[in-house]
Amino acid sequence: MSRTSQHDPDHALAYPEPPAHPNWRQPGTARPRPLTPDQQKRNRELLALAQRKPRTRAA
Repeated sequence: MSRTSQHDPDHALAYPEPPAHPNWRQPGTARPRPLTPDQQKRNRELLALAQRKPRTRAA
């Protein structure tokens, strides 16, 4: 048997979500260019390299 009843408020919904920051998405701004196949390949290579290398500790 559950202790929560239908009358208990949902505390996650206690406050409304604040409006999005104006810098989040400005109407009329150009969308970023898609990556070229060469850029995608380079990113995949860098990701694979980063996953293989042991992490270094900051001094």
